[in-house]
Amino acid sequence: MHVKVSVIISYYNKYQVLFLLLKALENQSFKDFDVIIADDGSNDESSKNINQYLSLSPLKVTRVWHEDKGFRKNKILNQAVLASKADYLIFIDGDCIPQKFFVEDHVQNAELGYALNGRRVDLCPKMSSLLLNTKSPEIFFDQNKINILTRYLFLSSGKNIEKGFRITCQKLKSYLNKKTKGLVGCNMSFFKQDILDINGFDERYEAAGVGEDSDIDFRLRGIGVKIKNIFYQANQLHIYHKELPREKINDDIFNSVIQAKAYRTPFGIEKEPQ
Repeated sequence: MHVKVSVIISYYNKYQVLFLLLKALENQSFKDFDVIIADDGSNDESSKNINQYLSLSPLKVTRVWHEDKGFRKNKILNQAVLASKADYLIFIDGDCIPQKFFVEDHVQNAELGYALNGRRVDLCPKMSSLLLNTKSPEIFFDQNKINILTRYLFLSSGKNIEKGFRITCQKLKSYLNKKTKGLVGCNMSFFKQDILDINGFDERYEAAGVGEDSDIDFRLRGIGVKIKNIFYQANQLHIYHKELPREKINDDIFNSVIQAKAYRTPFGIEKEPQ
């Protein structure tokens, strides 16, 4: 399927990691895409460094930014969706490094009526440090898989290491992807029209948690969009950091959405009267 594609990056202040992510995107197997940086209020230093990097990058990049007023990821994601001129949107977090076939796997599996559901490898601090200093971030897992796997097996370092292996055998892929799983915001994709049909991300969620993926998953399913797993493809590596706190208010909002079966949010791209 030939579609215009945007990769949307959720970002806040960690520009060294962003540069690694962008470098990995520069070296993708599939090249025909543009990039939208959804910047949730990064500071002046970050902005200056990003502009310097982008002046030399071959990528086609648009950056959308708003003032830092706390965690407003969903609001800036909505702005990124509107800024994209593409038919198909791939989402990745700014602390995740896509491997070489990340974009290709999303594009090759894109299907009308479906949202794609990927996963990530959670690297340990040691491997995260090595990744931050590599010259080829897009092939880091392949180059270091023995070290990563050894640390996982014998030191219990890292999580979800198996998700770093890219499997191309169709029968094996089908078997490994047969379980029903929910979307994760760091590795998902869908047609732009589908997210517009549910009025984008619900901007009431102002903390990390269910609002950027579980809520989207529920509302997309509610309008008939099916979820297709692409585990062991579209591989990405998550750089270690302390987990952000999950707020109960997010769960309360989500439960109210479920109870009301509110598939099109009035708190999204178009603000609707209450």
